[in-house]
Amino acid sequence: MDLAIVAAAVGVLLVLVLRYKLPAFFALLLVSAGTGLTLGMRPMDIVASMRDGMASTLGFIAVVVGLGTMLGALLEYTGGVRAIAANLLARVGAERAGWALGITGLLVGIPVFFDVAFIILVPLIAQLCAASGRAPLYFATPLLAGLVVGHAFIPPTPGPLAVAELLEADLGWVIVMGLACGIPATIVAGPLLATRFKSIAPRPLPGHDPAGMAGVGADVVRPAGTVEVGEAIFAIALPLALIVGNTLGQQILPEGATRTALAFIGHPFIALLIACLYAYIVFGLTRRVPAAQLQEVTMRSLEPAGMVVLVTGAGGVFKEVLIDSGVGEHLGEFFGTQPLPPMLLAFLLAALVRIAQGSATVAMITAAGLTAPILQHLALDPLHTALVVIAIAAGATIVSHVNDSGFWLVNRLLGQTEGETLRSWTVTCTVAGFTGFAVASVIAAVL
Repeated sequence: MDLAIVAAAVGVLLVLVLRYKLPAFFALLLVSAGTGLTLGMRPMDIVASMRDGMASTLGFIAVVVGLGTMLGALLEYTGGVRAIAANLLARVGAERAGWALGITGLLVGIPVFFDVAFIILVPLIAQLCAASGRAPLYFATPLLAGLVVGHAFIPPTPGPLAVAELLEADLGWVIVMGLACGIPATIVAGPLLATRFKSIAPRPLPGHDPAGMAGVGADVVRPAGTVEVGEAIFAIALPLALIVGNTLGQQILPEGATRTALAFIGHPFIALLIACLYAYIVFGLTRRVPAAQLQEVTMRSLEPAGMVVLVTGAGGVFKEVLIDSGVGEHLGEFFGTQPLPPMLLAFLLAALVRIAQGSATVAMITAAGLTAPILQHLALDPLHTALVVIAIAAGATIVSHVNDSGFWLVNRLLGQTEGETLRSWTVTCTVAGFTGFAVASVIAAVL
């Protein structure tokens, strides 16, 4: 009975979002309250669960998403994104440009929102097409594969960060497993898959105005001197290295000052704070960028992050209601006796929600809310919990189609028909998702 109620709750959530176009934040809260009442919770207990679920989730997510978004905005505004791409392309040449673009997408997709990053880098695709006489998809496919994997698999992007928090996963392990699964997914869905577009006839990209479409810093004056590629890569790698260093330190170092120091600087709050301070000083102040401009850029970057934070908090409410009502324990006991592995269950839940409503972030948060009570019952170790996070990310990556805003962004900027976008972008996302899940499954079986 409890399983039927939870399934019905997810169905109602999808109807509210798809049919009645309710914001995901509002729909999740409404469904959470309704689910609690249906499961027999007392009204004031539901209110307490909603408060606790929102507070416990936002206490972590709001800080990390805010800092991560500010870091990405500083990279975008000062030209760090273009510096990474241009340097890699100059090193490998046009013949191996697909590999460079895949790496660029993977790196840039970690701190910068997918749509902003793609808009910024589309001119590079146009230049490569003009120089090589090849079709845009030959170069766009590796870039898109890297961007979508970086966006979905590797914190501190909001999606995997939210899932890690909801599942109480160790962020260091999530980063390590995200890279371990994300790099093969980028290669298979990017440079390897792009070879099928090598011989198709070239065509010009439609005209576009990246500054007017990016949304972040659209009407601010760009600094005269852009950052160097080493500085940009260091800004991205710094917080990841600190977080992973903390995870490793807690496992191999004895109690003492060194371990405590690693725990402090390796906490996501401090790691991202250090990275943002570095970017603010090196990208801005040392290049004499006016403080008012830096403030404008960083403040604007928080606007799109606000909805992500609220939706994630609402996902925390849904999880808390399932746990406090007792249904989480029932679900854990049920699935613990089933032959369906938790990773496969998590992947399928995320995939179903993704296909139904389009948003990868909503799919990840919904699947995490359903999976979290089950994992509490199963008591997985940190590594395998991180692999469940990657399984959810992989499921939320597949089959981007007409109900996903990313589908239309790619469709418009590459000048494709809907059918062409389904055969290119949708296939790229699906291959990336299944490859990432397959690698995660192999790692789970071996370790």
